Amino acid sequence: MGTPNKNENKGGFFSTMTSGFSMFSSAMHRSVNGLLGYEGVEVINPEGGKEDAEEEAQRGRWQQEERDSYWKMMQKYIGSDVTSMVTLPVLIFEPMTMLQKMAELMEYSYLLDQADECEDPYMRLVYASSWAVSVYFAYQRTWKPFNPILGETYELVNHGGITFISEQVSHHPPMSAGHAENEHFTYDVTSKLKTKFLGNSVDVYPVGRTRVTLKRDGVVLDLVPPPTKVNNLIFGRTWVDSPGEMVMTNLTTGDKVVLYFQPCGWFGANRYEVDGYVYNAEEEPKILMTGKWGESLSYQPCDLEGEPLPGTELKEVWHIAETPANDKFQYTYFAHKLNSFDTAPKKLLASDSRLRPDRWALEKGDLSKAGAEKSSLEERQRAEKRDREANGGNFTPKWFDMTDEVTTTPWGELEIYRYNGKYMEHRNAVDASEAIVIGDVQSIEFNPWQFGNLSEE
Repeated sequence: MGTPNKNENKGGFFSTMTSGFSMFSSAMHRSVNGLLGYEGVEVINPEGGKEDAEEEAQRGRWQQEERDSYWKMMQKYIGSDVTSMVTLPVLIFEPMTMLQKMAELMEYSYLLDQADECEDPYMRLVYASSWAVSVYFAYQRTWKPFNPILGETYELVNHGGITFISEQVSHHPPMSAGHAENEHFTYDVTSKLKTKFLGNSVDVYPVGRTRVTLKRDGVVLDLVPPPTKVNNLIFGRTWVDSPGEMVMTNLTTGDKVVLYFQPCGWFGANRYEVDGYVYNAEEEPKILMTGKWGESLSYQPCDLEGEPLPGTELKEVWHIAETPANDKFQYTYFAHKLNSFDTAPKKLLASDSRLRPDRWALEKGDLSKAGAEKSSLEERQRAEKRDREANGGNFTPKWFDMTDEVTTTPWGELEIYRYNGKYMEHRNAVDASEAIVIGDVQSIEFNPWQFGNLSEE
C-alpha cells in the first residue's frame, strides 16, 4: 500500500462516534503491519515548527496577530473542559455542525449492508469494524464544527436508502442523539464529548454509546472508539491523532474485533496505521486486520497465534473514495453532500443545521457575518433558556426520549436517549401528502426553538 498523499495531513477535528466501555482490554498489540512487511513513512513534525506555522498562516488559518490574541484568551482555560464553556472565534470553524458530523459516518454505510448479508460471523465483524474506521479519514479535519443549538436537528435522505435524524437533546452538557436505518441495519447513538484543553492541544474523550443492529439476524454490535488528540492548535500545523484501541463487540455472540490505532511518531512514523484481530467468544484470533485509517483496510484469516494461514492472502475490504483536490475545508465529496439540500427531505424541519445563518455565511466565505450570526444565535439560546425556566418549563426533545438507563464510561456516566419512532411516522406522513408547497427551502428561517416542529406549522 502506498503512502497517503501530503494533503491528507490537513483533515478532521474529532470523531462523534461514541460508545460504552468494553471490558475486553487484553488484545495482542503486536504490529500486524510489521508482520506482513507493510511499512510506510510520512514526513510530519509532530511538534510543529516555523515553516509549518508559516504555511498555516498562508492558508488563512491563523494570522500572527490572531494567533497571539487567541493564545492570551485561551491560557486561562488550560486543564479545563472547554466543550461548551468557551466562545470561540468563527475563523477556526468549518461550515458544518456536530449533528452533521454524526451523519458523516454514513458515507460507507454499504459496509454495514455487507455485514448484514454476510453469514460468516467473523467476516461480519470485518465489514462492520471497517465501517467504523472508515470515517476517520474525514474526521481528521482540523476545523471545528459548530456546537448545535438546543433543539437543532439534521436530516439526511437520498443516500443508500438511509433515513437519518439527529437532534441536540441537551445544551449543558452538550449532548446529541442520532438514529439511522435502511433495510439492512439500524444505528443509534447518544453522544457527549468531554475535552481537556492543554494549551497548544486538546484531548477529546468520547463519552457515549453507539449501537448497530443488523436486521437479518438481529445481531447487536457495540462500538467503543479510541480518544482523540488535536495537536498544535495555535502554534505549528494543526493535526489530529487517535492512538489507542477501537473495540467492536457482537453482544449477541460475544465475538469481537480489537483494532489498535498506532500513535504517530516523529516524522510521521506509524501515521494512520491500524492493526488488530477479530476474536471469537473464547478470545481466540480468527482474522487479522491491517491498513491505514487514511487509506484502506485489509484482512486475512489467521491461526491461533495470529499468524496468517498458509494458502490465504491479504484482501482489501475498504478503500477511501476519491476526494476533491485543494478543498478549502478539506471536505470529502460526501461532506459537501451533507451541506447540500439535495440530501434533504422535501419538507425540511426549520431546526435543520443546513439553515443555520452562521453556518451558511461561513460556507459562503463571509466570516464577519458568520461571527455576528453565531453570537446572535447563542444569545437567542440564552434568552430562550431564561424564558423557559421563568415559566417553569423543561426542554423535551422531539425525536428522542430520555431513558432511565445510565451507562458508565471511563470518563463519566452517560444518560441514554432512545429514538422514539416519531420521526419515521412524520416522514411517512409528509411523503404521503399531496398538498406540499415548499418553495425555496433555503428561504426557511432557522428556528430550533420550535423544538422539532414543522417549518410550515
